[in-house]
Amino acid sequence: MSDLVIVESPAKAKTIKKYLGEGYDVVASMGHVRDLPAARLSVDVNNNFEPKYEIIKGKEKLVDELIAKANKSDRVYLATDPDREGEAISWHLAYLLGLGLDDIDRVEFNEITKTGIKNGMAAPRAINIDLVNAQQARRILDRLVGYKLSPFVSQKIHRGLSAGRVQSVAVRIIVDREQEIRSFKPEEYWTVDAKFIPKGSRKAFSASLYGNRDGKLKIKDQAQAEQILADLDGAEYMITKVKNGTRKKSPAPPFITSTLQQEASRKLNFQSRRTMKVAQELYEGVDVEGIGAIGLITYMRTDSLRISNDAVADAQSYIRSEYGEQYLPPKPRFFKSRAGAQDGHEAIRPSTPSITPAQVKSSLTLDQYKLYKLIWERFTASQMADCIQKTTQADIEANGYIFKAAGYKVDFDGFTRLYVEGKDDADTKDNQILSLEKDTPCKLKEIVPNQHFTQPPARYTEASLIKALEEYGIGRPSTYAATISTITSREYVKREGKTLYPTELGEALAGLMKERFPKIVNVKFTAQMEQELDTVESGETQWDALLSDFYTDFDKTLKKAKTDMQGVKIQLKEDETDIICEKCGRRMVVKVGRYGKFIACPGYPECKNIKKYVEEVGVKCPKCGGDVIVKHTKKGKAFYGCSNYPECDFVSWYEPVDERCPNCGDILFKRKGKKGGVFCQHEGCGYKK
Repeated sequence: MSDLVIVESPAKAKTIKKYLGEGYDVVASMGHVRDLPAARLSVDVNNNFEPKYEIIKGKEKLVDELIAKANKSDRVYLATDPDREGEAISWHLAYLLGLGLDDIDRVEFNEITKTGIKNGMAAPRAINIDLVNAQQARRILDRLVGYKLSPFVSQKIHRGLSAGRVQSVAVRIIVDREQEIRSFKPEEYWTVDAKFIPKGSRKAFSASLYGNRDGKLKIKDQAQAEQILADLDGAEYMITKVKNGTRKKSPAPPFITSTLQQEASRKLNFQSRRTMKVAQELYEGVDVEGIGAIGLITYMRTDSLRISNDAVADAQSYIRSEYGEQYLPPKPRFFKSRAGAQDGHEAIRPSTPSITPAQVKSSLTLDQYKLYKLIWERFTASQMADCIQKTTQADIEANGYIFKAAGYKVDFDGFTRLYVEGKDDADTKDNQILSLEKDTPCKLKEIVPNQHFTQPPARYTEASLIKALEEYGIGRPSTYAATISTITSREYVKREGKTLYPTELGEALAGLMKERFPKIVNVKFTAQMEQELDTVESGETQWDALLSDFYTDFDKTLKKAKTDMQGVKIQLKEDETDIICEKCGRRMVVKVGRYGKFIACPGYPECKNIKKYVEEVGVKCPKCGGDVIVKHTKKGKAFYGCSNYPECDFVSWYEPVDERCPNCGDILFKRKGKKGGVFCQHEGCGYKK
């Protein structure tokens, strides 16, 4: 007989088995084994919100195998992920396996390394029922909102819609930004920009008009700008003020879940779901050449910036040997977590900082390597010395007008030698100006008036939306990726490059929710619910009391909305096609149903003609001359094929274009990625542009 250790995934089981060795059987539960059935509400609202859990369909055999293994084992350890979700999975397993809730069988691994496994196994504990109840409360809360509200919005807008608690707030945030952009009225303003060459130098520096001796000057129109240029015609320019200083730039802290998703979006163009999938793989363990199975990063769902002394020491050792003592700060860096952070885990960092990205590159997929490199560099840079910049600010005066110049030069690169944090907005380049001296005459090289208009706020990207959700206190580290995935897959929100914008459907949903369920889509109310869920986790609030307080008001609001809107239907504009209905002669329209888009006659219910929705790309098939259309794999990945399939087998991952190769005459395809362009796939051709 041996001890049984139950984890969530086979990859994690394989890595942990390596460290535990003989005497342990490590198996995977494959995630949740018991949940609320999808076919019904499964919550008894009249009996303290008692959930009706069942074994997840298709996992009955797995559960039987786990029970059999548990019965044959000396001891069972529940080693699911170290968070609310993982605690709930352990609780469900304990119920199914007949384990006592007070049994000391729950272990946590913050990192899947020899040290992490040893520390976890050395400190088993009982299941934390407060953590479980916090997860249960969230699950039931979302089920109540989803199952009670979705039928209502489906009836009022169109069939197949869903209205989740957090997703509805996220849609509202995006819709509100879109409405703000539409109502924005740009205002004209001008700047006067110049380039000067100091006496005794050949190099020019840039400066902008600040104002005059009375203060800052706002240039409202072209006439005012031209008057300033007339006033400066033939003027002599003098540097009247120079201020030199030193600026220190400190490194960003290691990643937490939200900042990892933001930075992976900015730098790697990863969507949040992709980021979390790859991070999970790195945490659970990969086979590294020369090392074996090892978890390369610490747990990836965290909002804490805490890091262990051992990790700091490892990073310092690497920095000292690779860059030299001067690249270490005067004392080790530790970072303060934001208010309200759970602090259950460390920040996301390499579990063994001495393992560099270059060492493991050959053992990782491209996505795994990119993300590990990002995490490793961010953590290592966080323990490096400040970047020191010498700054210069100067005033240049002429005929009573004052120009200002500001710039810097790097005196010591510090952490920036390894890593610089990305930005949501377009990068602005600092002006690296010369060493300037007071009372130096300057020659005017050029002076240009420039017209500008104030700009509306930018649309959200995944990175900026996650940042907003975190700042508002909406959701938790584990929910951001799922929320964004839901609102895009439901087509409430569309992506255009990295930009997120609401669809007509999303705006209709947000409008209905704001009018009839203002609390549900209220940012402050949703944040307050998150805080109350935290008090369930800390044992301060009973989970069923929290649900009762919420549901009483929610149920009353829902009933009133149903009464007030009886017989009311919100009409959406429909995309008209050039397809003529062969039954009644009307132009058919694109509709959205439970299973996606389809073509239908607008004369329903008199005419019920429908057709399959086909998205053409406007290119003829190179094999048979049929239409090339967009298709999707079972996982939703787009590819391109011929509409005459199966008679024609043309297929491509790349989108064909209506252009022929000048070398061989074959069809050309769009190149994916930032560089764009087209290329020829014909064997031996190699044409691209």
